Amino acid sequence: MPTFKPLDLSRLKTYPLKRRFSKVREPLLGHKAKKGARVQSFIQGLPDILAARNLKEVARKIAGAHRRNRTVILGMGAHPIKVGLSPLIIDFMERGIIHAVAMNGAGIIHDFEIAFMGATSEDVAASLTDGSFGMARETALFLNQAIITGSKLKRGMGRAVGEAVLKARLPHQDLSILAAGARLDIPVTVHMAIGTDIIHMHPSADGGALGEGSLRDFHTLASVVATLGGGVFLNLGSAVILPEVFLKALSLARNLGYPVTNLTTVNLDFFAHYRPLTNVISRPTLQSGKGYHFTGHMEIMLPLLFASVLEQL
Repeated sequence: MPTFKPLDLSRLKTYPLKRRFSKVREPLLGHKAKKGARVQSFIQGLPDILAARNLKEVARKIAGAHRRNRTVILGMGAHPIKVGLSPLIIDFMERGIIHAVAMNGAGIIHDFEIAFMGATSEDVAASLTDGSFGMARETALFLNQAIITGSKLKRGMGRAVGEAVLKARLPHQDLSILAAGARLDIPVTVHMAIGTDIIHMHPSADGGALGEGSLRDFHTLASVVATLGGGVFLNLGSAVILPEVFLKALSLARNLGYPVTNLTTVNLDFFAHYRPLTNVISRPTLQSGKGYHFTGHMEIMLPLLFASVLEQL
């Protein structure tokens, strides 16, 4: 059986600490907060390390895209609307910083309800027991009729609903991303999976109109993605639908000969999901460009990012 002798630590090789490369250095450290400080001072005071560094870098990329008239697309689930971010998104659309918005099917539901009554997001657990979940009359009737009308007029789903909100002069239409898109002539596309949204449970739903409207919007998004070279795609809280749709739109654009390269892609969500990390961050930027991921509460992270962009501009 082998015997084990204590190591002779007196022979240990060392070197002067100052000769070593250190990843964290004094110039990168954060600055203490000051009472009454301006936003610019607060942002500059963030450490120039890891996510804080990336936040500043992404803000510079978005501001740079705006200065060079490059395309910036915001892809989103419905959660940004539910956590109160619609006014910020509309503001960036009005400033010409966001050139297109792509949302999932739930997005039009919460967008309409905010425009209709200034409130949204039902208590699913409480209403599921008796089958009343998703049975709000006005939501289904308004949206399904708008989609059917839009189909007859050869409109995509997003434009159809946005125009319907404006035409109806809903009390809170200034909070509607879809209405802002129609008003500003900015593409707001809707990418719907049949059966995922409450309006599909109602007899007013028309499968043909739903499919046609969403397909038109996919083609519209692909045409916008075709101009995305040197621009920015930001995925905000969509774990499945938008990452998949974006990847297909990108492949379609490149197949048709559009050199969509040197992209900046950004994913911001509570968790790091497979599809956004793969289809938004890594695959589209394999040959050129760079992807960024931020994990955190979007109701805090997005206002911070947008404030950083405005300071850059």
